[in-house]
Amino acid sequence: MQRRTLTQILALAPAVSAASWLAGSATAAEPLFPGKAPLRIVVGYPPGGATDRVARIVADKLQARVGSPVVVENKPGAGGRLSAQYVKNAPASQPALLLANPAVMLVAPLVFPDSGYDPDKDFRPVSEVNRYEFGVAVASAVPVRQLSHLLAWLRANPQQANVGVPATGSLPHFFSLMLGEAAKVRTETVGYKGSAPLLTDLVGGQVPLAIDTFDVLLPQHEAGKIRVLAVSGERRSTMAPDISTLKESGLNLSGMGWNTLFAPQSMAPDIAERLSRMVQEIMKEPDTRQKFEASRLTPVSSSSAQTAEMLKAYRAQWTPVVQRSGFKP
Repeated sequence: MQRRTLTQILALAPAVSAASWLAGSATAAEPLFPGKAPLRIVVGYPPGGATDRVARIVADKLQARVGSPVVVENKPGAGGRLSAQYVKNAPASQPALLLANPAVMLVAPLVFPDSGYDPDKDFRPVSEVNRYEFGVAVASAVPVRQLSHLLAWLRANPQQANVGVPATGSLPHFFSLMLGEAAKVRTETVGYKGSAPLLTDLVGGQVPLAIDTFDVLLPQHEAGKIRVLAVSGERRSTMAPDISTLKESGLNLSGMGWNTLFAPQSMAPDIAERLSRMVQEIMKEPDTRQKFEASRLTPVSSSSAQTAEMLKAYRAQWTPVVQRSGFKP
């Protein structure tokens, strides 16, 4: 039998204590919600889309910090408005967050007489999670390879100045109007029922020009089936550094979309703030960022205050565009 002196035992004690503490902290997070009530992240679109993928990455990472199950709940319908109405009415005993984009939290309240919710009064921003840019793409048969050439081609061929977008009333729709104004080109918007049919017609040449989110267009561009001429960000995308920005192409125009977490007013402000800090930490982790970049999305780590400032600036940019368009559902 091996004997240890008292000095040897005391020397071992701190290490054993630290190891025990680390093991306990890794496995026993104090539940954020009473009775370990599950936290729902509600998405207004079917499973499989970009917003759904974002929600599932965040939910998976958030569960260990919250100390109770975190589940993604899909509530598609009415362009995402049903999900906002659903979370707005969530009782405090059934905690929920809304993962929403500008179509739900900016466009819908402007164009619908009664969207069923007020983004400012019914919700508080928790954390911006990711951003995405738009791409301007042409069918392979269109004889241009630069945006400046495209604008000249559209002016020379006004009968072909049709711009396909994934949906009327979507951000790509309004961005197409911004593009036409900036370029002084009269275009006709062609709304589709989603990105899939839009891409089918763009690849097939039924529509010469399209604007959609860059993550949707890039795979077809890489496959040589379409050409993305420019991206809408302030700087070139790290996913395709060979594609210029609109500003580099001579148009003083930029624009981004986002996915942001919102808490209903039924959630206590201190709980919403704790969730914001948790999400900020998650979005800084290298493996989280890798998962977002693999989905061709730009991860963002943002406090609730920073998110509120972003939303204020975003509304100032986009509200006049939506209102000038005169768009009605």
